[in-house]
Amino acid sequence: MTLHRGDQMDGLLYPAKKIPPMAKSDTEQEKASENVTSSKVDPLLKPNIDTRPGSLSSDFKQKVVNILLKYSSGLWANALPKLYQDTYQVKFPEDILNNLELLSDVCIVDYVSEVPRKAILYAKPQRRIDENLNVTEKVQRHDGGKATAEQQCEEAKDQYPENITVPPLIIPSEGSVSVMVLELKNTNEVLIRYVGKDYSSAQEQMEDDMKAYYSQNSTASLAQSLTVGQLVAVHAEEDAWLRARIISVEDNRIKVCYVDHGFSEFVESNSVYKLQKQFNSLPFQAAKCKLAGLEVFCDDPVLVKTVESQTCSKIFAVEILEKSDIPLLILYDTSGEDDININATCLKALYDKSLALHLQVDALYTNVRVTSVFSDGSLYCQVPSKGLSRLSEILQKLEDYFHYKQTSDFNVSLPFCGKICLFPSKGKWARVEIRIIHTRRALDVQFMDTGTVATVKVSELREIPPQFLREVIAIPPQAIKCCLADLPPNTGMWTPDAVLWLRDTVMNCPEFSMKVVKQDDSKGIAHVYLFAPENFPDMDHSVNRQIKNADLWKHQKDVFLSVSPSGTSSTKVTSDAVSAQQLTSGRLEKSVSDSAREPSSAVSTTDMPPPLPLSKTGELMDVYVSVACHPGHFIVQPWKELHNLEALMEEMILYYSRAEEKPVNIEKNKLYAAKIENQWYRVIIKGILRNGFLSVYELDYGKHEFVSIEKVQPLMDTFRKLPFQAITAQLAGVKSQQWSEEASIVFRNLVEKKPLVAQIQAVNESTNSWDRKIVTFLVDTSLPDTDIWIHDFVSQSLVEFSKDD
Repeated sequence: MTLHRGDQMDGLLYPAKKIPPMAKSDTEQEKASENVTSSKVDPLLKPNIDTRPGSLSSDFKQKVVNILLKYSSGLWANALPKLYQDTYQVKFPEDILNNLELLSDVCIVDYVSEVPRKAILYAKPQRRIDENLNVTEKVQRHDGGKATAEQQCEEAKDQYPENITVPPLIIPSEGSVSVMVLELKNTNEVLIRYVGKDYSSAQEQMEDDMKAYYSQNSTASLAQSLTVGQLVAVHAEEDAWLRARIISVEDNRIKVCYVDHGFSEFVESNSVYKLQKQFNSLPFQAAKCKLAGLEVFCDDPVLVKTVESQTCSKIFAVEILEKSDIPLLILYDTSGEDDININATCLKALYDKSLALHLQVDALYTNVRVTSVFSDGSLYCQVPSKGLSRLSEILQKLEDYFHYKQTSDFNVSLPFCGKICLFPSKGKWARVEIRIIHTRRALDVQFMDTGTVATVKVSELREIPPQFLREVIAIPPQAIKCCLADLPPNTGMWTPDAVLWLRDTVMNCPEFSMKVVKQDDSKGIAHVYLFAPENFPDMDHSVNRQIKNADLWKHQKDVFLSVSPSGTSSTKVTSDAVSAQQLTSGRLEKSVSDSAREPSSAVSTTDMPPPLPLSKTGELMDVYVSVACHPGHFIVQPWKELHNLEALMEEMILYYSRAEEKPVNIEKNKLYAAKIENQWYRVIIKGILRNGFLSVYELDYGKHEFVSIEKVQPLMDTFRKLPFQAITAQLAGVKSQQWSEEASIVFRNLVEKKPLVAQIQAVNESTNSWDRKIVTFLVDTSLPDTDIWIHDFVSQSLVEFSKDD
């Protein structure tokens, strides 16, 4: 998992195994647990903790495993309590740190000293139980009862143990993951097959090998003494050969379940062959999962039918929220322009359609309330309706319920995109849907019934109590997206003056009248006229006509230089606009405004963070490589400070998402906060472009970016205390030269986005902390028995790619 662009930071992960890390005092090791606030102890723990691993509940241990799985290179034991509290909002019992053997059955404990707490924890490989026989078709039992094929097969395996062993299916852990949905009987038991090199591709290769073997090998024998639970090879339709397990034997008809495809059928006994040993090495490919957010309604026939129609026999991108015997997933349809969250989409099948509001063209509505106005001029409205009344009733019931309950009991422990939960707003509970997760503490939500989008803390969210969940989910969103009809065509992005005028006009008035003139179902937006109560139905005094006639548009091109007459962007700035060498050095040629003054590169030290402390020459330092161009230029961050950087980034998201945006006087070589891909970064302005864009340098990550001038705000004093984290570096132990593109790519793959150990050889100081440079060795210590010195690899393996100066 990378540490940039909104991903969770593995800031407490420990990469070194053979080379000793920087000396870490017991005081430093205690830091991660000192900040855990007083809270109740996890109720999953048994009251009296004894010294046996079995004394902890399986649910508690699974929570620990879920955390460790995010830290593939290990986690300091002392960091576990704070991470546990942040994730699950309950206190981790400190006694366990004095007896880590309590966790030995679920994780590997690597003691690095005689101090019991000074250990590194690694998650043990997650093994899957044989769960590939989830067939919904029912078969007749011998006793006259009925059971699923899966149940019969599981019973058969218990009665007829085999010598054939097949390795368990390992859940994919890194990179993009895709699955094909095979079938489902409920949303907690969805049968899937993972797609990829080690999964579906390996299965296809195995089945080709089976076809070649059984079709050409005259020694292949029919299976003898067929028994329930036996693994066999079956000659199926279209001359395919598939692995299967026998479910039932009835005379000459054998019922089998295909363990890689999930379905079952009757076959003739002369189609069933002995499964050869070479076809046992691939895990069974059909596996179960459950869909996040749908657990409570897993058996609802309407929901199941909707999920089935949306998913079966289709391939989806997947986000794995929890790795367990039956992992918790979100499915995404990525075939269109926008990624569609299938879980959230299918949940809408539970809406009570009688509570949905469908606006009618040419209809007039009164007592309309405008709840949100966006920068493109679109707005959300609430119209009095049966659904709005029902929503008010259920939210009042929740208010009464929480009045007698500790709301902390309903903290959200596992936020994910598409999840619906509660948020306290203006003294009342409101329904929100999670849209973007920035970090473990900060995320974006959309208020379902006002349309407002906000960045909030995870700790502020609450789960909907189970007894109210169906009622809350059944009410469709009560905010209707609208736009003002008949405004000047091709407006494109609105000017700030126009947006502010509209917000002041409609947000400060308690109610409006509204006429619908057009309904765009494809975009889910209604074109409307709005009237203040005293102006209805005078079209000339409608909000539409007032803003159309106001002097709010003529300066548009001065403010939005990238808006073309067609309303689309006429200038697209990408990293391709500037060469790699220009980006590396931060130089911008004639693309920089000629009128921009060229101040001195020196930056005032007023309110500057202290310089980042470095280890002494020759000492070891844990680092993370955030950017790698070539051995002569890469960026490292000190590993022990990454959790502090993560906390700073979270606070910046929360602050700037709520702060009022103000025009900023932009100057080169000055510090600012810039919004880049939904995150806020500390930056220095390197260039001012003619098209309304800026070239900035991320002071904590070492990347050069282009941002719109509108995405830049002043860097507040509170965000200037932590030293800038990006350290420019070059590799020691190799000859300085012009590195070829091939050599640069290989080096980048070796080090970028990886935790490594650095041994600094020299420091070239500079007035500005971001301009200083280190010369350092890098060591990859991720392998258990071998340390890889990167300069050795570069010298031996990349010299053939490189060109001398």
